[in-house]
Amino acid sequence: MKLASLPSTTSRDGELVVVSRDLQSAAKVPSVPTMQFAIENWAAVEATLQAAFDQLQAGSHPEAFAFNTDDALAAFPRSYQFLDGSVYLHHMKKARAARGAEMPPRYETEPLMYQGMSHEYLAPTAPMRVRDDSLNVDFEGEIGVVLDDTPMGTSVADAAGHIKLLVLFNDFTLRTKTKLELPKQFGFLQAKPANALSAIAITPDELGANWDGKMPNINVTCHINDEWFGNPNAATDYWFDYPMLIAHAAETRNLAAGTVIGAGTVSNDSEESGYGSISEATTDQKLSGKPLTPFLKYGDVVQIEALDADGNSIFGRIRTEIVRG
Repeated sequence: MKLASLPSTTSRDGELVVVSRDLQSAAKVPSVPTMQFAIENWAAVEATLQAAFDQLQAGSHPEAFAFNTDDALAAFPRSYQFLDGSVYLHHMKKARAARGAEMPPRYETEPLMYQGMSHEYLAPTAPMRVRDDSLNVDFEGEIGVVLDDTPMGTSVADAAGHIKLLVLFNDFTLRTKTKLELPKQFGFLQAKPANALSAIAITPDELGANWDGKMPNINVTCHINDEWFGNPNAATDYWFDYPMLIAHAAETRNLAAGTVIGAGTVSNDSEESGYGSISEATTDQKLSGKPLTPFLKYGDVVQIEALDADGNSIFGRIRTEIVRG
């Protein structure tokens, strides 16, 4: 099924709606007011949500209305936790090379992960407000999974069972700040502003055979100012998978329902697939002597989308303009 959050006058978390597979119609579910409520009570509400989705698909829901992803909030306007990994190791190597940093110890045996900003996710058409566009504003096309309550010590074998939803997002990075912050060895802060999150969250079964419980076999298509920039596949060239990331994150803590876990910029070791971030492109361009792609400036627009085999949008389009903050 597909779910979204519409603006609400009574809740900053919006109002949950079930959305048809073609993203053209939706229906409210009064007993399930928000996405956070749904994920916290998933076992109790899943059947109710599925029934409403099935009615939409059959064209028989009595209170269905027209839906437009551009009118929606982020699927989760906020969450209790966002954890981001980096499972595409050649992307990590290129990003670190760009700032003159060595690879970290045990990077092939332990996932690299940080805890990022989660109290605000930008709506899929909201602008990204930046105080200074000379900070080398970069985008990162990523896919995330959303968990139900996941206990401390969850094993890799059990982790996949806690994945209830998938989302698409643009994990913005201020590259100038990463060069200043990361040498302090205390993680990201100023370098990581709000992410832009897709309007739609999907249950894994929506991907059919393209979901194996580990990584989604879908492409993340990226455009800058309507020019194609990349179309990397999420199930290609990864080193760690989502169950590994979940088990790593849950090693010493419980993960609250609604925790979003990303796998890092989707990246393939092939120039034909293009790029899911500017920094990765510029690393290759420097090596080959090609002109460097500039980082984002005021007025630039980034678009990220994932399409199914028939060319239909899975999560809706994320289209973000960089504006003065």
